[in-house]
Amino acid sequence: MSVHPVDEKLPAPRMAATGLQHVAAMYAGVVAPPLIVGAAIGLSASELTFLTGACLFTAGIATLLQTLGIWKIGARLPFVNGVTFAGVAPMTAIVASTDDKSDALPVIFGAVIVAGLLGFLVAPFFSKAVRFFPPVVTGTVITLIGISLLPVAFGWAQGPSPAASDYGSTTNLGLAAVTLLIVLLLRRFTRGFVKQIAVLLGLVAGTLVAIPFGVTDFSPVADADIIGFPTPFHFGAPQFQLAAIISMCVVMVVSMTESTADMLALGEIVGRPADEKTIAAGLRADTLGSAVSPLFNGFMCSAFAQNVGLVAMTKIRSRYVVAVGGGFLVLMGLFPMAASLIAVVPRPVLGGAGIVLFGSVAASGIQTLVRAGLDKDNNVLIVAVSLAVGIVPITEPEFYRSFPETAKIVLDSGISTGCLAAVALNLIFNHLGGRGSDARDVTHPMEAGEEIGGANRAPATP
Repeated sequence: MSVHPVDEKLPAPRMAATGLQHVAAMYAGVVAPPLIVGAAIGLSASELTFLTGACLFTAGIATLLQTLGIWKIGARLPFVNGVTFAGVAPMTAIVASTDDKSDALPVIFGAVIVAGLLGFLVAPFFSKAVRFFPPVVTGTVITLIGISLLPVAFGWAQGPSPAASDYGSTTNLGLAAVTLLIVLLLRRFTRGFVKQIAVLLGLVAGTLVAIPFGVTDFSPVADADIIGFPTPFHFGAPQFQLAAIISMCVVMVVSMTESTADMLALGEIVGRPADEKTIAAGLRADTLGSAVSPLFNGFMCSAFAQNVGLVAMTKIRSRYVVAVGGGFLVLMGLFPMAASLIAVVPRPVLGGAGIVLFGSVAASGIQTLVRAGLDKDNNVLIVAVSLAVGIVPITEPEFYRSFPETAKIVLDSGISTGCLAAVALNLIFNHLGGRGSDARDVTHPMEAGEEIGGANRAPATP
């Protein structure tokens, strides 16, 4: 009996090389959230290194759980899990609303634990309700994730701290521009593995360029232990605050939606379509990994879409390859010196690479929206209003200043508000009540009856 390519075990050298390639494709995405949240809290370099290593460790555990599976947990597909970008904006909002910054991480961890456990319980039901999260919703949310994170990249490009004298200096902006240029050149003129790790190579090159300017600090590597372990509850016991829990539950819905979409896409790519049972098992792995992650000081875990693209490009469909990648992530989390390397990278260099990284997330959302049926007027309205609602906290940070602090944790996250708006509007326009001609006809959102593309217009009178 032949073995399906998903269950194929490749020779060890090839398994290791291709597993490392998956790590390379996702590494920058895993370490970005702890960098953002840690900087918002004001963690020291050593604490930031610890948090980064913990996120690598927990991403590895979640990936192993997803690929190898136990019981009814795990999609058993070449499915990579890591820290979700969707949680960054709500987590930074939680940090901003916490008076004592030392309590910020315990509050975040408590909220993630609850959201993960609730997500685990509703996973089989969510897999049935996937029809309420079509591409018009997921595309809007993914786009908002990228848009919400781009200001972070712009802040990094200017320097480590707004209070610093060189913040926004030509040197810092120049380093960001050089890093961005290096990444773009690598993406344009290289192939295969080098092209996949263009962001990482850009970070390395940008850091080397920055050395003569005196903005590269190697002390985190010198101070880091060679071997370590992400001690449970290193930053304190979890704290449970209702507003933070609600905010992270919204993120969990977003995360489960993204993972479902990625499983459907991956199933088609590897020739093993993801049915309702597979989706439920995959979501259980996502949510259980998220619930366990805070125990080891990690954040919420979700699918990494860039690795789905890597499977499609390489045609290597073995889930064991990705499991090996998960093992590498665990090992990297156990070696703080390896994790500390990212702390050496100057913020302007991170900013240049972040523009590509976060912009790619937004572009991925736009690609999803293209397939969402924007020839339908209802979908145009859903996207238009949801994006507008989600962009409010980005363009006008004080827009909700009159609301209670607990409500602002959710409202100040463009991803959360945009997601809620997209789900609600999709239900109103595409599910509740009868679907009239507006659901089918292509009309301009402001002028009923005027078609966007003009494809169905009566010919003009000569």
